[in-house]
Amino acid sequence: MVELLQSLTKDSRDGSVSSKRVVTLLAFVLCAVAFVANMFWTVKVAEYMYNSMMSIVLGGLAATASEKFSPK
Repeated sequence: MVELLQSLTKDSRDGSVSSKRVVTLLAFVLCAVAFVANMFWTVKVAEYMYNSMMSIVLGGLAATASEKFSPK
């Protein structure tokens, strides 16, 4: 749990939690839950909802990765 919190605050100037990382992590978890529910139970996830959540995950990952290359 400590490692997760450290990864959410990594590269932060004041040690605060990055909202981009929290939203990306939450969207990824929701996509994973939807994927598992679709595979093992009869829960049907609408394709447009899954695609929009994946777009949020990919955008969040791109924004977080680009922080590494931006000037501080």
